[in-house]
Amino acid sequence: MAWIAAIVGRLCIAVLFVVAGVGKLTDPAGTAQFITSNTTLPGTLAVPTGIFEIVAGLLLALGFMTRLVAIVLAGFVALATLLFHYQVTDPMQAQTALKNLAVFGGLLMVFAYGQVSWRISTWKERDRRHTAEVAAARAEARADAIEQDRTVTERTGFFSRRRTVADRTDGDPRT
Repeated sequence: MAWIAAIVGRLCIAVLFVVAGVGKLTDPAGTAQFITSNTTLPGTLAVPTGIFEIVAGLLLALGFMTRLVAIVLAGFVALATLLFHYQVTDPMQAQTALKNLAVFGGLLMVFAYGQVSWRISTWKERDRRHTAEVAAARAEARADAIEQDRTVTERTGFFSRRRTVADRTDGDPRT
């Protein structure tokens, strides 16, 4: 069940970046104005930032290079928070900084436990491993049962001696 939660959480974070990237690409002039008014960075970073967010979000959603993408996005979120949302006295900026802090924490969790994949091939491989482990356990149980069946207890007074099937002449355990 934990892997389902990890996949859903990763998809939710990925959607956040894809939507933000699409927003930057649909209004590059507004994004460029926001960048130049809040920092000394050039406004030409609007389009590359939008493309980066879309590509990284899709990679995160697909589970491709999950840990690398998560740590790069965590750095991106930390940098964006420090550059654009550092005025925590403004309620809107404080709310955005707290949201970014939560996203940063989620990305660190994806980095820590991000190798969970949603692909069908991964599920099939997990099922094959489980089936092989069950088959090995059953084979071991059968081998133990055969070993115990080969030895029969022969009573001699209060003590007993074990003898194997090879010791018996006709295979009857009573003889």
